Amino acid sequence: MKIKKTGLFFGSFNPVHNGHLILANYMAEFTDLDEVWFVVSPQNPLKDKNTLLAEHHRLALVRIAVEECRKLGVTDIEFKMPKPSYTIDTLTWLSDKYENREFVLISGTDIFSNFHKWKNYRAILEFYSIYVYPRPGSGLGDYAENPKIKLFPAPLMEISSSFIRKGIKAKKNMRYWMPDKVYEYIREMHFYEK
Repeated sequence: MKIKKTGLFFGSFNPVHNGHLILANYMAEFTDLDEVWFVVSPQNPLKDKNTLLAEHHRLALVRIAVEECRKLGVTDIEFKMPKPSYTIDTLTWLSDKYENREFVLISGTDIFSNFHKWKNYRAILEFYSIYVYPRPGSGLGDYAENPKIKLFPAPLMEISSSFIRKGIKAKKNMRYWMPDKVYEYIREMHFYEK
């Protein structure tokens, strides 16, 4: 049985945009990963709930965004877990459920400023690899020599979901920031307009 190497790209994806997709595609095509799954987070305890679109809508938008990419997928696993969800719990649950997969965490260099505060961060480093992409103003810091952490020269995408939300609210045309079908769905549903 061939073990599939699956990258996990966590986020609220509020909304998913071309920056997310380019990064996921880069990891799926230019590393040894067989596929990348978007892990849609229900509620990040550090994010303002008022700006967060309902989880089932964010999940639907990611599904629409990746429907034609055979190496990209999406999971709602964190919707079924106790909240707030912790990365180590999600990794453990997925590893138990999918024995034919080796899971790899995908993250930006910006996590390393407070990675030591994550629940069971040492267990993450012991049992999982982390594939890292550069983020402005941050680096690997104390983790630069860790063999489980690999930095890849993914393109820096200066696109933010909050910028897109503000643009939509201000009635700007945000079509080119995300896949057409995602933009059409957002417009039909009047998301982020208020």
